[in-house]
Amino acid sequence: MTVTQATPARAALVPGGSRGIGQAIARRLAADGFAVAVNYAGNAADAQATVDDIRSAGGRAIAVQGDIAQPDDVARLFAATREAFGRIDVVVNSAGVMPMARIAADGLAEFDRVVATNLRGSFLVLGHAAEQLGEGGRIIALSSSVLGKNFPGYGPYIASKAGVEGLVRVLANELRGRGITVNAVAPGPVATELFFRGKSQEQVDQIAAMAPLQRIGEPEEIAAAVAFLAGPDGAWVNAQVLRVNGGYA
Repeated sequence: MTVTQATPARAALVPGGSRGIGQAIARRLAADGFAVAVNYAGNAADAQATVDDIRSAGGRAIAVQGDIAQPDDVARLFAATREAFGRIDVVVNSAGVMPMARIAADGLAEFDRVVATNLRGSFLVLGHAAEQLGEGGRIIALSSSVLGKNFPGYGPYIASKAGVEGLVRVLANELRGRGITVNAVAPGPVATELFFRGKSQEQVDQIAAMAPLQRIGEPEEIAAAVAFLAGPDGAWVNAQVLRVNGGYA
């Protein structure tokens, strides 16, 4: 009997995988042999471009729309991935937003928005991953090295990412005995649309100078750290936050 769509050896779900760091992660995991489900919230064109890039390189990928702050959407992401590939081995939650707001009463809308996506969304994604992954599974969340800087205006974002790091450590212990690792990667400043938005060249240069390596990171460098945690060499790393930032913080 001929099977036209064999179950891949490994499959990954990447919420937020349509652009920026998430896109680089999706491409790297595909290059490492994973079939990849690329989740996007609203930009279908970017998601499809990512999928097309993976397929043109000989990989397998699908695009799945969904808002990770919504329980039904998250359930559908996991169901679509399993339907397409027959399994889920790695989940990398890179979906996130970064509205700026000072800690004040008029910043509540921004606070609610960032917590809904970055923290509530992570809680939902990590919870579904915990239910569905088996022995050898890898769960990876994206945090941020800005936690070590405490810049004004970053309060809601830092609070959300500090919460993500807490969830990672707790979940690693809740999965004790199941052979699943749970870690976070905390990038420093990275050359993405999200980072450059609203910044002058002078501001970018000032931020780059903060790290001993005196440059902005590249999305592919963050993807390499994720690939390490998702691959065989990362099997003994668990309940950790890997700060990939050139010494920024």
